[in-house]
Amino acid sequence: MHHSTILFDLDGTLTDPREGITRSIQHALAQLGIDEPDLAKLEPFIGPPLLQAFMEFYGFDEPRAWEAVGHYRERFKTVGLYENLLFDGVLEMLEHLRGQGRTLYVATSKPSVFAREIARHFAFDQHFKVIYGSELDGTRTNKVELIAHLIAQEELDPEQTLMIGDRKHDLIGAHSNGLQAVGVGYGFGSHAELMAQSPAYYYATLPKLRAAFG
Repeated sequence: MHHSTILFDLDGTLTDPREGITRSIQHALAQLGIDEPDLAKLEPFIGPPLLQAFMEFYGFDEPRAWEAVGHYRERFKTVGLYENLLFDGVLEMLEHLRGQGRTLYVATSKPSVFAREIARHFAFDQHFKVIYGSELDGTRTNKVELIAHLIAQEELDPEQTLMIGDRKHDLIGAHSNGLQAVGVGYGFGSHAELMAQSPAYYYATLPKLRAAFG
């Protein structure tokens, strides 16, 4: 993988946000009168844009979905974003890539304000030139739009840029912008979900991803 620029998804690729996201979804649903005691059932919320996920998984119309997003953020911004774990080996991999002279960015559907605080709190922000996320009003939650914006802002060469992520949205966003993509199997997307998008590379574990960079 020769690429001089690498874009990383955040949730499921750099960190395991399972507890913080699912508990915040549970909180949001409770505020709307829905009891969901099984946090595992809420894991499909990890990765896709939150507004669309509430509409898809619970059949909310857009106003009710925005209400749910508001309740989610009440908990997530003060508690949930810290209920997170950096995957073992991520810091070493980022240091290795920077040592090779590559430029790194984060490209996440999560609002930028939350993504930057997570990176600061877990002390990996220094490895990234810029952390790109969505706006709180929903702008650029779509990975196609987000990656297009990042490429334009940073004046990147798509042929020299690689996207790494654990969900189909990451691969679709990359391919739609002329980038090669890596699917990783240690996050929240199934092998079948990722293979359906024909990634240029697939690594089941983080050590295998790290080894692929030499």
